[in-house]
Amino acid sequence: MTNINEPPLYGAIEGGGTKFVCAIGAGPNAIRAEARFTTSTPEETMGQVVKFFQQQEEKSGKLSAIGFACFGPLDPNPASPTYGRILPTPKPGWTNADVVGMLRREFDVPIAFDTDVNGAALGEWRWGKAQGLRTFIYLTVGTGVGGGAYVEGNLLHGLIHPEMGHIPLRHDLEKDPFEGACPFHGDCFEGLASGVALERRWGMRGSQLDPEHIAWDLEAGYIAQALASYTMTLSPQRIIVGGGVGSLGHLLPRVQNQTREYINGYIQSPAILENIESYIVNPGLGNRSGVLGALALAAQARGRQA
Repeated sequence: MTNINEPPLYGAIEGGGTKFVCAIGAGPNAIRAEARFTTSTPEETMGQVVKFFQQQEEKSGKLSAIGFACFGPLDPNPASPTYGRILPTPKPGWTNADVVGMLRREFDVPIAFDTDVNGAALGEWRWGKAQGLRTFIYLTVGTGVGGGAYVEGNLLHGLIHPEMGHIPLRHDLEKDPFEGACPFHGDCFEGLASGVALERRWGMRGSQLDPEHIAWDLEAGYIAQALASYTMTLSPQRIIVGGGVGSLGHLLPRVQNQTREYINGYIQSPAILENIESYIVNPGLGNRSGVLGALALAAQARGRQA
């Protein structure tokens, strides 16, 4: 039985294309349990999520809310008829999956549903390198590429939600004849710079490529093009770059330098001109941004209901 003086207990789901991470707790220093599942079919994967939360409720008491930070594209608008569903996606079997509905059938608590990158952005704002900021971007460069934006104190949604990984980039076909890996757009940002693109272009995973390999200047250039565009468009106070590729230590200085070169003095801010190493940074929460962001989404959902 839960003590009324204890903090609320939240459920968190970080839904990725290759794995799901679930946790329950009250904050980053108060995680009571955690589990990881391989992303298979929606029914099997969400069944494992439901079972995990049910088992934890038996041990620790009823959840106060659930936060679900999921791969997309997805519909995060509660007023929409397709709210809580995965929209057309390259992930086999997941298009139109009603993942929030699967949770609602089992748990009568507030459920917050957003993109994995918006969730990670919220986690960094609560506990990481975006604390105290009102406008910033969280970008993940991993198996795919995605971005979450926190603008003037709120996560950005708009028409649906940002899809920062699918913007077009300048692509010099003589320098890089790779056609791109995106099934929708070919050589968009994700198509050129994702982990999948790296592996298809070079025949091995990014983690296997030597830090001095020519791949990395090309990779940094694509990321820097995108960051320069985001800087011009949203004027973020900071850009946080995570993901399995984006968090590689040898890549960040290249990205910082090339972003400043692309901006080319147009933005007269010390953040760009003098302190680029504090403007473009890796996550403060490391690879925990997503699951902790889901925890923050749950807390936000409970607060809205209250």
